[in-house]
Amino acid sequence: QGSKYHWQSQNVKQSGVDDMVLLSKISEDAIVENLKKRFMDDFIFTYIGSVLISVNPFKQMPYFTDREIELYQGAAQYENPPHIYALTDNMYRNMMIDQENQCVIISGESGAGKTVAAKYIMGYISKVSGGGDKVQHVKDIILQSNPLLEAFGNAKTVRNNNSSRFGKYFEIQFSRGGEPDGGKISNFLLEKSRVVSQNENERNFHVYYQLIEGANPQQKEALGIMTPDYYYYLNQSGTYKVDGTNDSKDFQETMEAMHVIGIPVAHQAQALQIIAGILHLGNISFIEAGNYGKVESTDLLAFPAYLLGVDPTRLQDKLTSRKMDSKWGGKSESIDVTLNQEQATYTRDALAKALYTRLFDYLVEAINKAIQKPHEEYSIGVLDIYGFEIFQRNGFEQFCINFVNEKLQQIFIELTLKAEQEEYVQEGIKWTPIEYFNNKVVCDLIENKLNPPGIMSVLDDVCATMHAKGEGADGTLLQKLSAAVGTHEHFNSWNSGFVIHHYAGKVSYEINGFCERNRDVLFTDLIELMQSSEHAFIRSLFPENLNTDKKSRPTTASCKIKKQANDLVNTLMKCTPHYIRCIKPNETKRPKDWEESRCHQVEYLGLRENIRVRRAGYAYRRVFNKFLQRYAILTAETWPCWRGGEQQGVLHLLRSVNMDTDQYQMGRSKVFVKAPESLFLLEEMRERKFDTFARTIQKAWRKYIARRKYEQMREDASDILYNSKERRRNSINRNFVGDYLGLEQRPELRQFLAKRERVDFADSVNKFDRRFKVSSVNGSFCG
Repeated sequence: QGSKYHWQSQNVKQSGVDDMVLLSKISEDAIVENLKKRFMDDFIFTYIGSVLISVNPFKQMPYFTDREIELYQGAAQYENPPHIYALTDNMYRNMMIDQENQCVIISGESGAGKTVAAKYIMGYISKVSGGGDKVQHVKDIILQSNPLLEAFGNAKTVRNNNSSRFGKYFEIQFSRGGEPDGGKISNFLLEKSRVVSQNENERNFHVYYQLIEGANPQQKEALGIMTPDYYYYLNQSGTYKVDGTNDSKDFQETMEAMHVIGIPVAHQAQALQIIAGILHLGNISFIEAGNYGKVESTDLLAFPAYLLGVDPTRLQDKLTSRKMDSKWGGKSESIDVTLNQEQATYTRDALAKALYTRLFDYLVEAINKAIQKPHEEYSIGVLDIYGFEIFQRNGFEQFCINFVNEKLQQIFIELTLKAEQEEYVQEGIKWTPIEYFNNKVVCDLIENKLNPPGIMSVLDDVCATMHAKGEGADGTLLQKLSAAVGTHEHFNSWNSGFVIHHYAGKVSYEINGFCERNRDVLFTDLIELMQSSEHAFIRSLFPENLNTDKKSRPTTASCKIKKQANDLVNTLMKCTPHYIRCIKPNETKRPKDWEESRCHQVEYLGLRENIRVRRAGYAYRRVFNKFLQRYAILTAETWPCWRGGEQQGVLHLLRSVNMDTDQYQMGRSKVFVKAPESLFLLEEMRERKFDTFARTIQKAWRKYIARRKYEQMREDASDILYNSKERRRNSINRNFVGDYLGLEQRPELRQFLAKRERVDFADSVNKFDRRFKVSSVNGSFCG
């Protein structure tokens, strides 16, 4: 197979080993050196058993064409070099064969290539699965959801030019025939703070720059589009362009995606109005006037008010004052409180963030409505979620992002290290336990409810009792954290924040803004303002019933993300998991640049422990009845039904292929096969059996078709000659003899023909010479 690959022609020694289970020495240095060798030779994929390691090449690689799709389809893992297509094909086939839902967890740092990996998975499934027009429509929506969600959910950060600033779990739903006929997206924690502020050398969400660069003259005039440096929400970072990104072209793709997904044209226009309205809203600034906030230039109110369909005076009023409930003497009444400059700015930003977040949720829901099935059959889930982040300044958003990554790392540990070792013990398999770091202790530190309470519980308690202005709440939070978890081995506090010892390293979080961002409250004044919009679409984004919603305690951001993370974990645990561990080789974003300082990723991704467990353990395990079901075809005794105990049936099959006894162990309910090569032996034998049976069926079918055709030809000939052979009517439908001379009874002729080839036909014929004299002779046709 390797000869088919132009990218596999290099010396194997130069390119390290395909599967790091085969490394002669298991150390972090050896793992890093192997990954580096392969990366420098343009081999970006490497296995650890069934886990795929992917190193971001920061360039377009030549092996993602239809040629590779054809090569990996239906092939065993060992036949071809490591590739994301091999993992995807394995998922797809396992789903069909085992009739079980599958999922792939893509994890790694920001900029390690997770989003691109998810695209290749979806592209491969789209290519190899069949279907008609309806299925093709679903495929189109699945593929077109990428540019749409990237436009509204991705941004340039200092670490990644196309960083996912939200989490996405995409379930592709299949019919029982393996055709993708539905889908569902779950989105997590959009980084809405980016709407109103960005760090230096970063950008806001892509869609803003796409609109500015790609809108036609009519759209620009209607939306009041200016250059990006005009808008406060875009000019804080001083960065407007991204190398290798064509914002104008991407805008056309985004609009095309909206069309394919089926978003009405009117709603598309309204979405652009909201985006432009947010930009103009950001240019409304405030000055301090006698301890109160006042709009600096009232002229700037008109255009955002027009785009959002609200009254300019009312917009000004809601940005500079707030209605508050006051209880006095047993009575409750509403009073208007005038805001100061800082509070007015916060209110403006809160409205901008709410508009953007709700528009994003609408787009996700629009995709789901277009493709979601009423009932689920099979599915493949693709988790593409923001990577672990360590910045110079880390705030509440990084805390939430890193918590979700901590939970994903826990799944990996639970399912690949802890669960595997526990399974050997439960099944009575001989096993030497391997030590590893279980990060459950860090997850508990963050999300515990009681005994002791976790960071999120303490944060929610402080937010529930904090003053409306939020003054001093962050300081109180730090004090309470020190009291609750100050002695925890993975927690340290400092004068303006705290440190968590994550699985991926120590991260210092600045406490400033934690409580305010966790409260995540959109004031009722702003909801009422948007519900007064003349645009029905904008009103639909704010469906709250303010009369009933007032009574319930608002849900905090940390509470939402904790619930979403645990729901995600429960969903993933119900599927057969597959893993892609992405590694970022450098911070320069340049090809073939390997920075040794990036090697810590190998440590915190747990690659060494993964290799050790995989090497010491068993590559394959199956419950007896499933194993029998899959390989029963190998012997006449097991096909179609084995009459006896399941364990004896499995042993019979293993002995029938002469598998060495040290290559498998029989557990209490499962058979364990040690080396992948032994499993491949079973798979090859199974394929050969299918080939043999297929040929037998083809042979019988061709024989049947040929015989039927021959009989039909005889019937047709008989019909042609019917009533046309009166003198020799007995010749119709008479069997062909081929010997009308009686050679068997004429030895003199047999002797004459002895040296000739076999006689196929013999008869007497009349021979005419040139004078037309007739002489009777014996003749034959020889074959």
